Amino acid sequence: MKRIILFLLTNFAVMVVLSISVRLLGLDRFLTANGLNLGALLAFSMFVGFAGSIFSLLISKWMAKFSTGAHVIETPQTADEQWLVSTVRRHAEKAGIGMPEVAIYEGEPNAFATGAFRDSSLVAVSTGLLGSMTREEVDAVLGHEIAHVANGDMVTLTLIQGVVNTFVIFFSRVAGYLVDKVVFKTERGVGPGYYITSIVCEIVFGILASMIVAWFSRYREFRADAGSAALMGSPRPMIAALRRLGGVEAGELPKAIKAFGITDKAGFMALFSSHPPIEARIAALEGGRK
Repeated sequence: MKRIILFLLTNFAVMVVLSISVRLLGLDRFLTANGLNLGALLAFSMFVGFAGSIFSLLISKWMAKFSTGAHVIETPQTADEQWLVSTVRRHAEKAGIGMPEVAIYEGEPNAFATGAFRDSSLVAVSTGLLGSMTREEVDAVLGHEIAHVANGDMVTLTLIQGVVNTFVIFFSRVAGYLVDKVVFKTERGVGPGYYITSIVCEIVFGILASMIVAWFSRYREFRADAGSAALMGSPRPMIAALRRLGGVEAGELPKAIKAFGITDKAGFMALFSSHPPIEARIAALEGGRK
């Protein structure tokens, strides 16, 4: 219920901000006079902006299993599987969430959590992670993933993605309409200026939006690390796990769930990385950062 209310409030806030913005800029009178229905454009932008991100969230568990080949542990067959399931259950109970599905997939060291609902999520670890870490370190990594679920990070990241998508779609089309009418002097309907400008602005605004989403993704990693420390009763195991990850080649996750892993390759620009540098995460844990 809390997340439904958050979703509704977020939608309302987006509408208010966009409406105030176009009025302050005086665009509403000009655009309306030239035939652009701002209300319809706003509704279209919100539908397109949120629909894709919400649909991705709803199918995130299925996509994660399909893309990684993760095997869900229905009935533990080995001592390691029994330990893995019981450890996830212990963290879930302590965090106050429903028992997630637990899965293992073949790959280099990494782990992730995903799912649309905090009481029906998925936590998966790679064989590389299980083979390269001690049980205490794996325990801490599982605590990190459970903290993501307990914090509602999947839903929050989806809402943020939906908001920025709405802004990108709305303002790119407003810019396209303005350029088409003011620069290209199109009198009836829309001309090439609208389509060219809309496409260019959507690319530029989309890059800026990705930076915003990536910033939040990095912030929530610090919170999940702190959540692991709270579940473990000490930051020491999570620090050890991060140091271990810093010394191995992390496994690449599919793009759809990359932001929900334990680590990530930084890429060519830190501003677009979904995870902070491991050194910064260790420093935050050692400094008691939340």
